[in-house]
Amino acid sequence: MQHGIIKDRSFYQSILRLSLPTAFQSLISLLVVMVDNVMVARIDPYGFSLAAVAQSNSITNFANALMSGLAGGSIVLISQYWGRQDKARIKQVYAVIAALCLAVSAVLIVVIQLFPHAILSLVINPNETEITALAMQYLPIVCLSYLPFAVTASVIGMLKGVEVVRVTIYLTATSLVSNVGLNYILIFGKLGFPAMGVQGAAIATVLARVIEAALVCVYFFRVQKVIDVKPGELTRQRLWAWKDYAKYGLPVGITDAQWALVGMLKMVIIGQLGKQMINAAAVSDMLMTLGFLFTSALAGGAFVMVGKAVGAKDYALVRRYSTTIQIMFFFIGLFMTAVVYMLRGPFIGLYGLEPATHQLAMTMTGITVFTLIGTTYHASCFVGINRGAGDNKFVMMVDMICGWLIVLPLTALAAFVFKWPLYIVYFMTRIDQTFKWIIAFFRLRGDKWIHNVTREDTA
Repeated sequence: MQHGIIKDRSFYQSILRLSLPTAFQSLISLLVVMVDNVMVARIDPYGFSLAAVAQSNSITNFANALMSGLAGGSIVLISQYWGRQDKARIKQVYAVIAALCLAVSAVLIVVIQLFPHAILSLVINPNETEITALAMQYLPIVCLSYLPFAVTASVIGMLKGVEVVRVTIYLTATSLVSNVGLNYILIFGKLGFPAMGVQGAAIATVLARVIEAALVCVYFFRVQKVIDVKPGELTRQRLWAWKDYAKYGLPVGITDAQWALVGMLKMVIIGQLGKQMINAAAVSDMLMTLGFLFTSALAGGAFVMVGKAVGAKDYALVRRYSTTIQIMFFFIGLFMTAVVYMLRGPFIGLYGLEPATHQLAMTMTGITVFTLIGTTYHASCFVGINRGAGDNKFVMMVDMICGWLIVLPLTALAAFVFKWPLYIVYFMTRIDQTFKWIIAFFRLRGDKWIHNVTREDTA
């Protein structure tokens, strides 16, 4: 049956093989941020340091998501060429991504170094002078991590497209260990170093990113043999690769970038509502991200498998992949929702928040946790199936409409016009997760979402 569920165990083994390393990588990356926040939260009992780091990281999250999105956009091309075993074109696509990510990271660093106070005033209420002063110590340093992150993101994006994923666990684990150790030493002043507080957290992040990027480059150019890439090949730009990336890959990058920008603008709104809201939202966001992390990694594995099948022109298999993935992710969403709901108390307790802030975070997560069901389902479609099948423009359009015409206006109205309770304002930041799954469901009913984006001629 063309749309039947796949019963072959190798399908599920392949998805797990592709996604579990990514899941662990994402978990470790998130733990790096979480450890930062937990340690910083212990610096002062009033929460100023946590608020400063959380709001500064809304800018860093935007920068990292932008570069990850640009790199992730290449996977639709790389995975489909991988299905054809066209390694020459894969290297030419990667040269584009490496140049693009490095250029974007450099521009972002320069802008932040020139205008740090102006940028921070966007995400922190100017009346919160204590928070702003601490953020000014943190952001100009931590932004230097964008350049090594660009290197890591572009390399890992390419390796995912050719199904080399396990190594990312070891690389990111090294980053976690180095970041936690450096955080402990530099934040609290151990091993003879002075206690540097938020500045120590920023320096630790930069050093951890540099270590991670160095290890990634050694592995990429010296160890792995799947794609033999020489550093000099990255300077050989091909016009066709830029054109194809702009047509098929850039929509993914734009989608992730604009959604990250929407996320930052949500933090702009939250930043105007005071320290209690900032800290409660930071902890709640961390928990919701943990709940979605495994799903996101699985969707990435589905992305590669669907892309390979499209590149091989096995469209009947693509449709069976689609049906199976949707059903599988629906049940995963139910499970993750239950887990997050039960663990929210112990998790929030790790931060040692003030009682009122702790209770606000509990209420926020108790209400919004149920949106994880919709988030999980539409991620399987948009991130996994649609993107793998080259349907990136549709995904971009949906995300832009939901973000700019629904989420941001409703959040702003709830906060500043209707002045609803803070937990309702927070729920508005995720309101699209309650209906986006319906759009995803109907998009996959026909065949308009399948697009083969490979070129037939030789490279």
